[in-house]
Amino acid sequence: MIVSHQNRFIFAAIPKTGTHSVRHALREHLGPDDMEQARLFVEKKFPIPEIARMGHGHVSLAEVRPFLGEQMFDDYLKFAFVRNPFDRFISYCAFATSREGSFERDPKRVMRHFLFTAPPHQHIIFRPQHLFITDAGGNLLADEIGKVEEMQLSYDRIAARIGIASTPLDHANRSRRGDYRDYYDQELIDGVARIYGRDIELFGYDY
Repeated sequence: MIVSHQNRFIFAAIPKTGTHSVRHALREHLGPDDMEQARLFVEKKFPIPEIARMGHGHVSLAEVRPFLGEQMFDDYLKFAFVRNPFDRFISYCAFATSREGSFERDPKRVMRHFLFTAPPHQHIIFRPQHLFITDAGGNLLADEIGKVEEMQLSYDRIAARIGIASTPLDHANRSRRGDYRDYYDQELIDGVARIYGRDIELFGYDY
């Protein structure tokens, strides 16, 4: 997450949505009193003990809201990027098994394991995307939502709304896998739709 007092925005970094590229672009616009929490590539922590103790940079808007106050939270532009859940789940499976390489050897077995045998619901990267940008009642807290599928166009639009110059996004942490649809059968499609149904509905995705 990034909270910029200088430019009055809050960026919620949803896992597996190109967050490192967006962070890199935003950092050149941050002021001395701005806050960032991140772990990969660079390690930064908020000067808020409760947030710093989380140990990761994927802080939700609902989690940071009490520490900013309602006036600031309402006034700042709140944004995030989302990704097709079917594609994002493939990215999760590859990430979670990268050390042993089991996804590369037998992707469907790994996918079935995470969907049906032992879904890691507590893993921050497995969490549905809407949980990072909605409140406890399911109401959307973000003012702008960019999409990974049109990353540069989304970032250009958000930068314009913030009032900062846009810049070409880099491709930090990008995988080299092919089309996500190559990995699925109907059972797996239904499994992802069951777990990430709210993401699919809220962000306008389909298989």
